[in-house]
Amino acid sequence: MSTAAAHLTPKNPTTGEPLAPVARTPLAAIDGIVAQARAAQQSWGRLDIDGRIAALGRFGARLADEAVVERLARSITAEMGKPIRESRGEVRNVARRLVAFGERARVAAAEEVAREGGIEVRVRWRPLGVAAVIAPWNYPVATPSNLILSALLTGNAIVFKPSELTPGTGAILHEVLAETLPEGLVGLVQGAGAEGAALVASDVDLIAFTGSIATGQSIMRSAADGLKRLVLELGGKDPMIILPGADLEAATRHAAIEAVRNAGQACVAVERVIVHASLVDEFLERAKALIATLKVGDPMDEKTDIGPMASRAQREWVVHQVASARAQGARVVVEGRSREPGFFLEPTIITDLRQEMSLVREETFGPVVAVEVCSGADEAIAWANGTHYGLGASIWGPAGEPLDRLAERLEAGMIGVNRGLSAAAGGPWVGWKRSGIGYSRSVAGMRNFMQPQSFSRTVGAGT
Repeated sequence: MSTAAAHLTPKNPTTGEPLAPVARTPLAAIDGIVAQARAAQQSWGRLDIDGRIAALGRFGARLADEAVVERLARSITAEMGKPIRESRGEVRNVARRLVAFGERARVAAAEEVAREGGIEVRVRWRPLGVAAVIAPWNYPVATPSNLILSALLTGNAIVFKPSELTPGTGAILHEVLAETLPEGLVGLVQGAGAEGAALVASDVDLIAFTGSIATGQSIMRSAADGLKRLVLELGGKDPMIILPGADLEAATRHAAIEAVRNAGQACVAVERVIVHASLVDEFLERAKALIATLKVGDPMDEKTDIGPMASRAQREWVVHQVASARAQGARVVVEGRSREPGFFLEPTIITDLRQEMSLVREETFGPVVAVEVCSGADEAIAWANGTHYGLGASIWGPAGEPLDRLAERLEAGMIGVNRGLSAAAGGPWVGWKRSGIGYSRSVAGMRNFMQPQSFSRTVGAGT
């Protein structure tokens, strides 16, 4: 590698200026990092669930330390532009969820015993070995932590590759993990596409990836040779349906805030708001008023609601989608302007959209409230399902069985009824269609990182 290519140089999206360079992992070193993780996994995998929960409890305690929270939060904000209040919340939420993760892992790892006739079968859930966790940039602590915790609690080692946009944040997260866990159990690979491809091709047993469909497909092709397990979250185009009888104030607030939170850069952002024609005028007025109260600015400012987008390329994609929709007849209600320096983009509200538009069909990942006007519930459901994505969806209307039945017709892995999405109470984080393969957080999600082994024996005559 040349000197320039030997380092990643992320940009501060607030200023557009380069941040401190981060050394890329030499491709030749990746196999050794995986081998070290595999060696450490041998004793980790034999540790009982109580021992693993206790060890990760030390990680959780360290992550909850306010000095660590602040260090990670400031790194997140510097590298990808998230408002500092939300960055702190991202880190704290990981520490808070750790107890629930341990409870799910305990259930997932429990031995199962069944008898049929004179045969007893015991099923034990064993770790796979080494999991590669390849993280996105939009939630650079929370998203990989969901996968890292699932893998470690179920007895696996991991090799963690942060996004090339947030390598400093990834390095800090790895540091906190490594200092609280056995040596070598948590490996780190820094880099971009070449390093990610080398990690996928290495001697890992599972690849847990969050990112684009195209990259997910490439990982699947590479993983096929080794028949490696996959846990893939590949984005969304989440619809929100608002029907007559809904609490329009609550629905509008959810639509507007969840479309622009983190500058719209969330896999479960509200990307399409499908509003009944009888409600659309009031909805647009309420949304305009709410958006006008949000402060776009320096993400290190405690009062900022929306920071810059993570990269110039991501901002250009969003601007292109809005311009394309407008050229095809869409009506811009609030126009979000690009601002310099940095990669700022103010929120946009746009309506009169048609189903063939890119803004309706392809992931936007930007601060856009995209409003489709429907004539009824059946049309709304058809439009919501008319995409190859299926991560999340929500429906808003009069609470009761009719609304619940409509919700069941939505083709997505996670549904909210008169609320947003939640993986609380052991619910899985899961996408349908091309939004993913496998899932995490739940008991079933934990078992994506394990394999069953059955032991049978004769115990006596059956009845």
